[in-house]
Order: sequence, then C-alpha cells, then structure tokens
Amino acid sequence: MRADAKKNYDDLLAVALVVVGEQGAIASLREIARRAGVGLPTLYRHFPTREALLEALLRTGFDDLTAKARNLETSDASDDALLSWLRETVAVSQKYHGVTTAMMAAIDDPNSALHASCVTMRAAGTRLLARAQADGTARADISGADLFAIIAALAWLGDQPAVAQRADHLFGVIASAILPSRASIGCGVKGRARAR
Repeated sequence: MRADAKKNYDDLLAVALVVVGEQGAIASLREIARRAGVGLPTLYRHFPTREALLEALLRTGFDDLTAKARNLETSDASDDALLSWLRETVAVSQKYHGVTTAMMAAIDDPNSALHASCVTMRAAGTRLLARAQADGTARADISGADLFAIIAALAWLGDQPAVAQRADHLFGVIASAILPSRASIGCGVKGRARAR
C-alpha cells in the first residue's frame, strides 16, 4: 500500500472509531469520510461496505478474545475461564451500539466481512464451554451457538436505556444459569458511557 493510501486508511479507521462510538453501527459513512478529510470514494476504496469497515474496527477486539480464550483453556479453572471470557466478550460486543445485530447476521453469512472473525470467536468460546461442561461446571444443554446468542442478548441489554442499569445484575443471573455450580456470580460487565 502506498504511503498516502496507508495514511488515508489509518485516518479513516481512527475517525471511524470515534464516529461509530458516537453513532453506533449505523454511523454515517459520509460523516466518517468528512471528518477524516477524504472523499466518499476514498472511503469506499478502503471499505467497500459498512460491514468491511465494522470488521476492520472489530477485528482486533475479536482476535484478542480468541487469543484470550486459547490462554484460558489451560490457565484457569474451567468455570473461571468461561466466566472471564464471557464478561470480556460481552464488554467488547457492547463497545459500539448496534453491533450485535451485525454480529448475529454475520455468523450465518459466509459472504459477510465479519463472518470469519465471528466464527473464530464463537469457536474459541465453544471450546471454553465444552471444557467447563466436561468438568461438570457448565450446563450440558448449551451449545456454542447458544453461548454466542447469549452474548449478543447480554450486549443488547446493555444498549437498552430502560434496563442498562440492571445489565450487571442480569449478567450475573444468566452466568449463574450457564454455570449452575456457582450459586451467585455477582456483577458482570460494568456499564459504560457512550454518546448517542
């Protein structure tokens, strides 16, 4: 990539982090281009679709979650590992308003720019779940697909103003249902301030 093209790409991503943080997954691509000081065609050269832009923004976080799951597979007790990964995954999923809809759509669409990242992340969580199930600490009737849907639901709850203050409590309730060997898990993901 030429130096000027690389600079445009980096500038667009930096601006997109801010704009998507403010406006959510449906952020205006025109606004991102304007704030980055480039034309809309330049944005589309780098990110031909909204999903491609979201994938670029989310890839690092998803890759980090996948790596964390690999580390947790051997480093912690299986229930602690699953709970830790679940908390962090919900937090990453809540980072941008509305991203859970894109994640859930991408998991079943191999043509989606987000598909590979979501599938890899789900597989990593599935391994942690299977380990906890094998140890008898997690419910046996939950699949990796169920876990991914639960993450999306918990992230969605955090986006709802009417229940956002109860998101930590609800995380604990759901996590206790996944890991019934733990009577009370306590608070989950801390609420976060985000401009809307």
